[in-house]
Amino acid sequence: MNWNQLISNCRLGQEHRHPEHSSGIRTEFKRDYDRLIFSAPFRRLQNKTQVFPLPGSVFVHNRLTHSLEVASVGMSLGNDVYQQLRQRHGDELSPLVSEIGQIVATACLAHDMGNPPFGHSGEKAIQTFFTEGKGYYLKGMVSAAFWSDITHFDGNANAFRLLTHSFKGRRQGGFAMTYSTLASIVKYPFPSNHATKNKFGFFTSEYDNYKTIAHQLGIPLLQADGNQERWARYPLVYLVEAADDICYEIMDLEDAFKLKILSYEETSQMMLAFFSETDREKILKRINDEELTDLNEKVQYMRACVIGMLENECVQTFMAHEEEILAGTFSGSLIGNISNQPRQAYKVCTEVARQRIYRSQPVLDVELSGYRIMATLMELMVEAIEHPERYYSQQLIGRVSSQYDIDSPLLETRLMAVIDYISGMTDVYALDVYQKICGISLPII
Repeated sequence: MNWNQLISNCRLGQEHRHPEHSSGIRTEFKRDYDRLIFSAPFRRLQNKTQVFPLPGSVFVHNRLTHSLEVASVGMSLGNDVYQQLRQRHGDELSPLVSEIGQIVATACLAHDMGNPPFGHSGEKAIQTFFTEGKGYYLKGMVSAAFWSDITHFDGNANAFRLLTHSFKGRRQGGFAMTYSTLASIVKYPFPSNHATKNKFGFFTSEYDNYKTIAHQLGIPLLQADGNQERWARYPLVYLVEAADDICYEIMDLEDAFKLKILSYEETSQMMLAFFSETDREKILKRINDEELTDLNEKVQYMRACVIGMLENECVQTFMAHEEEILAGTFSGSLIGNISNQPRQAYKVCTEVARQRIYRSQPVLDVELSGYRIMATLMELMVEAIEHPERYYSQQLIGRVSSQYDIDSPLLETRLMAVIDYISGMTDVYALDVYQKICGISLPII
């Protein structure tokens, strides 16, 4: 791969246009960013669970605040990488390469837009409805590729669909984003029949879109076997992934401290472990010099130091492995290849989060409730599209937005419309619909 081909402002579905002739000072990549910020799917992230239940007395991260923070770190990663690329390659680089920071930040905004309500339990509810639930009977009624898609349903692939699929009444190319921005969100550049732990990059319905993008950007095939192709990772995906890795792990520690799941001593110890003894002393001296006595403020300062350090480590790792990344031979993530001390400290944080945070009672309660809500919605909506002549089915189908092809004569299209509809809900809306259609609450009461 080469940088000048990798950075393209051509838009999906609008290939006939010439973006270089656009008027105004906003670049095409800035237009991508603005298009997402002002979109309804992005706004809905404010009511989607990140890890902890949505706000009670203590405000913790939701998908929206998480995405904004990831975009901030992603902008820094991209800008810093560009500065080093310019020093290394000089005038060989196209002017468009200077937009790497903007592209990464935009992809960071979009990276969670395909996540269903209730986080991973929502994904699991959709998958298991078909593998363990009442939807299993559909297996012999759909293609093998489609069955693979829905039984491995994943928010990553759904984000790519959300941005590229031409829903009813919408323009060609979906959001009509630039090729480079779209490629940057595809963390797993292969279809569901290659899924690793249920992770894959795009549904069969969007296969041709990704193939077009990969061809135009010069992303090489690592495996070519008909419709089972596997591509190399687009280089900027590593920066988007790093920004996400940095934010969710470190910010989850801060949230866990605020919720009193972790003590101040535990939290500060884990954060200071990223640094050498000399740097720890500097951080503690700064805290003392600033006369910080509020424990939340101390944790926030240490968290900022950790994020800054990890950002720099990931930039250095990217540049050290640039040749492998461009060749498609780099293995693992950037965060997994940083220097030893911060890498070990990050592993400790990951293990503590797994044991103490992700299995905490508030998190498990949301997952259990969310799973039941999602499973019920899937069951009722799929039954409705299978028997649309029934009165109750007609009432349910009437709730679905006109952009979803819920009345299609094709079963696969109708099933995907149900998944699009349910996965696009917020946690609050999914709960509201669940209560209403199950007769738990009435609008007049």
